[in-house]
Amino acid sequence: MPETLITPASVAGAAYLVAALAFILSLAGLSRHETARRGVGYGIAGMAIALAATVWVTVLDGWGEPGAPLGLLLLVVTVLVGGAIGLWRARRVEMTGMPQLIALLHSFVGLAAVLVGWNGALAEPELEGALRDIHHAEVFIGVFIGAVTFTGSIVAFLKLSARMKSAPLVLPGKNVMNLGALVAFVVLTVWYVITPDLWLLVLVTALALALGWHLVASIGGGDMPVVVSMLNSYSGWAAAAAGFLLDNDLLIVTGALVGSSGAYLSYIMCKAMNRSFISVIAGGFGIEAPSKGDEDLGEHREIQATDAAELLVNASSVVITPGYGMAVAQAQYPVAELTQKLRERGIEVRFGIHPVAGRLPGHMNVLLAEAKVPYDIVEEMDEINDDLAGTSVVLVIGANDTVNPAAAEDPGSPIAGMPVLRVWEADNVIVFKRSMASGYAGVPNPLFFRDNAQMLFGDAKERVEDILKAL
Repeated sequence: MPETLITPASVAGAAYLVAALAFILSLAGLSRHETARRGVGYGIAGMAIALAATVWVTVLDGWGEPGAPLGLLLLVVTVLVGGAIGLWRARRVEMTGMPQLIALLHSFVGLAAVLVGWNGALAEPELEGALRDIHHAEVFIGVFIGAVTFTGSIVAFLKLSARMKSAPLVLPGKNVMNLGALVAFVVLTVWYVITPDLWLLVLVTALALALGWHLVASIGGGDMPVVVSMLNSYSGWAAAAAGFLLDNDLLIVTGALVGSSGAYLSYIMCKAMNRSFISVIAGGFGIEAPSKGDEDLGEHREIQATDAAELLVNASSVVITPGYGMAVAQAQYPVAELTQKLRERGIEVRFGIHPVAGRLPGHMNVLLAEAKVPYDIVEEMDEINDDLAGTSVVLVIGANDTVNPAAAEDPGSPIAGMPVLRVWEADNVIVFKRSMASGYAGVPNPLFFRDNAQMLFGDAKERVEDILKAL
């Protein structure tokens, strides 16, 4: 009788294909608010199928091999420990800590790619000719991408969690150093393919770790949302490289999905910030140039919650532009209640979301969805910018750099040319801030001193609650 083609490996391969399709459906679902919950469900299902298939093939396909029981035990323990830690962190982390948590998770993907690459070098399979050369190239490239992702993500985590200064590191000839590191990587890769000596792998690992650290350290804090998105892309390519080494189709497909979608998202965000996509990859942007201090910009005006409430009641239209300060203060819930109260009075209320508001792509959208703000009144910058000139009141809640008129009016500003929400064109602007300090990018904001702008100082959540009481 002919030998059956149904083997544990073939079943696992089919399961991996189903899981890959689930991940694609997950991305499609996450592209719209209305289908986001379904998209998350597809992602969970895909990961569950992938884990089950991995356990299946480990148990059945390799059970007769020496050490198989120990391997299975280690696999089960690892999944249980990792799952427990993941659930614990997911339950405890606040939205303000999500950006740095995601950056830290990216570092794990990079480290895994480095370990897989080193394992592929130390336990080299018996290959000959072109296949042997391809394997060596896969090892070298996988280790390089993984190491860059690892240290770059660690630096991003440190910056986002304020454990490291957000100001960019400016070393003499930094661009030459980055370019030199890439040229050295290409030369070392060719060398390793010809002569796979272990010391070359040690050298490229050290080079990539240093390059990843320098790339992200050279980027200013105001551009961290793009950095997180780019690191997401790097982690995807690192996973794809690990997939080639492990001969795992699911890792290859999933890594390519994450890598390409992260790169495309970074491209979109770069356009929104008027940045060069190439400069993101090279770590060559985010350098804050010296600028005028706040003392040169004039006097600011203050407003109290009761007066702000009166302005809102008499307004015909209100636009709310949130930023990271809203996330820090956890003000999204009273903001949602304020929105409801104003709409009940017949006042048009909309939200204007800058593409890089917060510390993470989509940060503000997630916060507003969490507070049950209707999707149809949450608009992107391009959709709402032309309507701001006809708006009665704009509430700037915790935003700074994304509403800075210097980007449009001061060619010498570090953020010159960056598209921003033109809130200063409205009749009245109320800025919720704790102090007159500059934003995360360290750039003074002339908006605070405009004739039609007033400052409402204090915790954003408390001030919005004060306005609600006054209403």
